[in-house]
Amino acid sequence: MERPAPGEVRMSQAIQPAHANPRGELSAGQLLKWIDATACLAAEKHAGVSCVTASVDDIQFAETARVGQVITIKAKVTRAFSTSMEISIKVIVQDVFPGIEKLVSVAFSTFVAKPVGEEKIHLKPVTLLTEQDHVEHNLASERRKVRLHHEDTFKNLMKENRRFDDPICDEEEGMVPTSGTSVQSIELVLPPHANHHGNTFGGQIMAWMETVATISASRLCRAHPLLKSVDMFKFRGPSTVGDRLVFNAIVNNTFQTCVEVGVRVEAFDCQEWSKGQGRHINSAFLIYNAVDDKEELVTFPRIKPMSKDDLRRYHGAIVRKRIRLGRKYVISHKEEVPLCVHWDISNQVALSNASVEALNNLAARSGWEVTSAVEKIKIYTLEEHDILSVWVEKHVERPAHVTYHLLSDFTKRPLWDPHYVSCEVIDWVSEADQIYYITCPVVNGDKPKDLVVLVSRRRPLKDGDTYTVAMKSVILPSVPPSPQYIRSEIICAGFLIHATDSSSCTVSYFNQISASISPYFAGNLGGWSKSIEETAASCIQFIENATDDGLINRF
Repeated sequence: MERPAPGEVRMSQAIQPAHANPRGELSAGQLLKWIDATACLAAEKHAGVSCVTASVDDIQFAETARVGQVITIKAKVTRAFSTSMEISIKVIVQDVFPGIEKLVSVAFSTFVAKPVGEEKIHLKPVTLLTEQDHVEHNLASERRKVRLHHEDTFKNLMKENRRFDDPICDEEEGMVPTSGTSVQSIELVLPPHANHHGNTFGGQIMAWMETVATISASRLCRAHPLLKSVDMFKFRGPSTVGDRLVFNAIVNNTFQTCVEVGVRVEAFDCQEWSKGQGRHINSAFLIYNAVDDKEELVTFPRIKPMSKDDLRRYHGAIVRKRIRLGRKYVISHKEEVPLCVHWDISNQVALSNASVEALNNLAARSGWEVTSAVEKIKIYTLEEHDILSVWVEKHVERPAHVTYHLLSDFTKRPLWDPHYVSCEVIDWVSEADQIYYITCPVVNGDKPKDLVVLVSRRRPLKDGDTYTVAMKSVILPSVPPSPQYIRSEIICAGFLIHATDSSSCTVSYFNQISASISPYFAGNLGGWSKSIEETAASCIQFIENATDDGLINRF
C-alpha cells in the first residue's frame, strides 16, 4: 500500500447505508464532513495549535461513490502564510474487490490558526520535498490572490453583466417562478455537532446546507438531484452549542442541464432568537445535475425571476458560473495529452478537411453561453464533459474578403496578437494549406511555448457564405520539440468570417482549450484578466486600419 507523504493526513471510510442517499450513493453532505475534518487535522499537524475553517474553494465532483466502496481522503498543507494556510484535498474511491481507484474530487481549503491567549501566530513554512510540492506551493499564491479578490471580481462582473441583455430573461413557455423552489429549515446545535474547539463543526454546517439545497433543486426537476460542484464556502462567523441555525435555500438560475441553488445560514442565540435578529454566518452556492430513469441528464426548466432580489440572484448566478469556470481551470492543471497527429503529404487532404469540419462542428454545437459583452466583442463559453471551448465574436467594419486575407496570413498574427512572438511558414503545402511554426512569450515564469500548426483556408463557394480559417497542431519530424520551449498543442481552433454587408463582417474565433493554454483562458473567464477582450480589440483595430498591400484582390 502507498505510504502517506510527510505532512499528509489520510482518512479512509467504508461507505455504509447510513452514509448514503436514496440512490445508494455516498451523501455529498457526509463527504463534505469527512473532507473538512481531514483538512482540519492536516492544518493542525502543521501549525501545532487549534485551527478553524476560513473558506473552502470550489469542489468539483468527478465521480460518485456507492455503498460498499471505500473513500480515502488525503490532505496536506501546500503553503503557509502568516496566520493562514492552504490545504490541498484529494478524494479517491476504491472498489474493494477489483481494487480499482477513481478520483472523486480535488479541492483546496483555507484554515486559520487560533492564537493562544494574546500570543500572535507565525506559521512555519512548508517543507517542500518533491517537484509537485514546489508546483503546488507556487500555485497556492495564485489561488490566494483569486480568493482575496473574489468580492471585487464579483462586483465588477455584476456591473459588466448588466450591460448586455441575457436571452434567458426573455419570457417563454414553461418558465418556473423562483418562489416554488424556496426551502427553509432549522437546526438546533447540540454537543455532537460541535468540533473539538466547542464551535459548530464546519463540515456539519456544510452538510446541513447541502440537505436544504438538494430539496430546493428537487422541487424544480422532480427527480433526485446529483451534486456536481460547490461554489466557494466562506465562513463569516462562528456559532456554538445552543445556537439555532436557520437555513434558507432557493434556486437562483438554471443552465440547461445544471442548476445553481443559493443557501444562506443565520445563527441565533436565545436572546437573538426572541428578537428575530440573527447573525449571517455562511452563504454558499451549490450546483446540481439530475438524471432520469435511463440515467440521462435532465434539462431543467428555466427560472422566472419575480422580484428585484430574484433578478439580482439570477444575474449573480451567471457571474458566479463564469468565475467558477475560471477557477476550475486554474485548479485542475491537467497534464497535456499529446494529440500525436503526424503530418505527411499522403494525409494532407484528410487532415485539412478534418480540421475544417471540426471547426464547423464546434461552431454548430448548442449550449454556448454569453459570458461577456463589450462594444463590438462578445465572448461565449461551452463546457462539455470537462472540455472547455471559447467563442469570441467580433464585429469589424471591413469587407469579409479583406478580413479573410488579413487573418488567414498567420505571418501577420504577431502584429495584433500579443500571445504570438513569431509565426513563420515552414511548409507551403498548397494554396489552401500551410504549416506554421509559432513561438509564444513567457507566462508566469515558465519557459516560452511553441507550436507547429496546420492552417487550412476555405473561401466560400458563393457570395454570402462563410470564409473559414482552421487550425490544428501536427507533428512534423523536421521540427522536433526544443528544450528552450514547452511544446504546446491546438486541438481545434480558427476563424469563421461572415459578411454582414458589403463593407462589414462578423469574425468568430473558436478555440477548444488544451491544457497548455487553459490558465490563460481561465484568468479571462474568472474575471481577473481582460486579455481576451484586449486581443480581440487589437484584432479589430488591425483589420480596420490595414492598408491594401496589393495582395487582397488575389484572395
